[in-house]
Amino acid sequence: MKPLFVLLGAFLLALGATRLFGGSLNFLLAGNVAMAVMLLFTGAAHFALTNGMVLMLPEWLPGRKAWVYFTGVVELAAAVGLLVPALRPLVGWLLIAFFVLVLPGNIYAAMHHINYQKGTTDGPGPRYLWFRIPLQLLFIAWTWYFSVHLPAALPLASLPY
Repeated sequence: MKPLFVLLGAFLLALGATRLFGGSLNFLLAGNVAMAVMLLFTGAAHFALTNGMVLMLPEWLPGRKAWVYFTGVVELAAAVGLLVPALRPLVGWLLIAFFVLVLPGNIYAAMHHINYQKGTTDGPGPRYLWFRIPLQLLFIAWTWYFSVHLPAALPLASLPY
């Protein structure tokens, strides 16, 4: 739930900042800034909540802690990449693939009642997927719209950012 609040709150703040400092609303920039802020938030969590996130991965997977760190770095790098207009479409497609690839970890965690914040097995369980899967689809759609679709739909000379 927190990543959703971060995404939406950052979007509203960025949209307001584009109006205040740029004179008009810049949805392209605000959408990418919001996803970047959310990725900074979730990427940092990989380092702050490592032990709980390790539990989200099946025991048969070797180097689970390394995978948690790696995915955290991927999220932090994607956050930066979304803010570079020339990289944005490529980063957007890679981020969409990333969101698809990490979904099984969220499903595994739900099926095993993992509470990654506390590092325990008293999480909400499968009912969490009723929220998590639509949230993951929102992240995918958001990334596609603001990082792939809008930049491609606007003529290069008119890109606001």
